[in-house]
Amino acid sequence: MNSNNATPSSPSQSPSNATSPNTPANKATTPVVVENAAELSFGTEFEDIQILSNAQVALYLQVSARSAVNRDEELHDVYKKTQKYVDRFNTMTSREKEHQELLDELDNLQDALTTFRKETDEGEEMELHGFEVAALMNLVATDTLVEEAVALIPSLGRFPEAAVDEILDLIRSTMIRIVS
Repeated sequence: MNSNNATPSSPSQSPSNATSPNTPANKATTPVVVENAAELSFGTEFEDIQILSNAQVALYLQVSARSAVNRDEELHDVYKKTQKYVDRFNTMTSREKEHQELLDELDNLQDALTTFRKETDEGEEMELHGFEVAALMNLVATDTLVEEAVALIPSLGRFPEAAVDEILDLIRSTMIRIVS
């Protein structure tokens, strides 16, 4: 029998009917989400989550590290590197304040930023996205100008300048309470 006259034993072996898992016919048609922080466009895995600031993570890791030491457990390298990173960028610290007091201040700031609302001239209510809340808490500096905040967190540009200044005032007042 010559190979030109051979017929496949099943239709799935036929070249014209062959499909592979990588062919478009078998791929799931899920929309691709292009993540863009400037446009507050994130994947579905970022819905319904609370984003923490570096200061919050630093406090949680410090408490966790103390607990591990009390149990004679060794901290993993990834844990130590994460702690070093958040400590490096954590500007909301105070040697005089207890962890719980700092955590309460940070939680209060996060709540204030999360519940911050501003109405536009068109009557639309605007609020901060969780990403913006954490980014603002990480940005924290008593002398940050509106222009700097918008340059570093471009999505804030949708707010009027006075609203961004009001947001920065919330952060300044918390920062002053923490360091004093």
